[in-house]
Amino acid sequence: MNFSAINSGPLFLAIPIAFLAGLVSFLSPCVLPLLPSYLGLVSTNTKNRVVLGSLLFVLGFTVVFVFLGAGFGSLGTLVYGDNKLWIQRISGLLVVALGFVMLGGFDFAQRTAKLNIKPKAGLIGAPLLGVVFGLGWTPCIGPTLSAVLNLALDAGSFGRGALLATAYSLGLGLPFILVAAGFGFATKSVGWFKKHIRAINIFGAVLLIALGLLLVTGLWQVVIDWIVGVTSGYTPSL
Repeated sequence: MNFSAINSGPLFLAIPIAFLAGLVSFLSPCVLPLLPSYLGLVSTNTKNRVVLGSLLFVLGFTVVFVFLGAGFGSLGTLVYGDNKLWIQRISGLLVVALGFVMLGGFDFAQRTAKLNIKPKAGLIGAPLLGVVFGLGWTPCIGPTLSAVLNLALDAGSFGRGALLATAYSLGLGLPFILVAAGFGFATKSVGWFKKHIRAINIFGAVLLIALGLLLVTGLWQVVIDWIVGVTSGYTPSL
């Protein structure tokens, strides 16, 4: 397998950012306090069924996000070119605004929108519940997901956009699976994060604002060009 595509500047930097954005989404006030409810809906009874239900739930919203990421990546292929610099700046302004939304700014953007769909509880309804969760637009998940979609647009590729969305889904979904599997450290961590949820929200907002400013000022491209220069001679294969 050739890893040259993953080692390219944009993905080398964007993949960990996308994963971290997913983790921040999990730790948001829209998701973390409702973790027991989500796990209760996806399955009951045995531990194995809870783990399987959480996997199906994560698979459901991963499919949604991957389609979105691939779509934005494909759109980047069409609209970039001579317009790349201006599109990056506009995207950066949007990401900065989304960071302020996470901080509680822009009252109109604080409204929570949810799909009025209630899938059947249990393993059968778990994937659909994941899809509904992925399509539900909330102030908590929206900013981080939008930032990742902007990165997918910048990647300018169907496959790269899908890869970034997968990294985001992994950051969001892995904690669900770890808690469902009964890992003690995961369960204890959830309690600690609940106590510091506001600080985590602020951290996520600062991350988005910093990313947006990099895009607006053009420093994002400078960093990418530097990474490309450093990694251009390193293309491991398996």
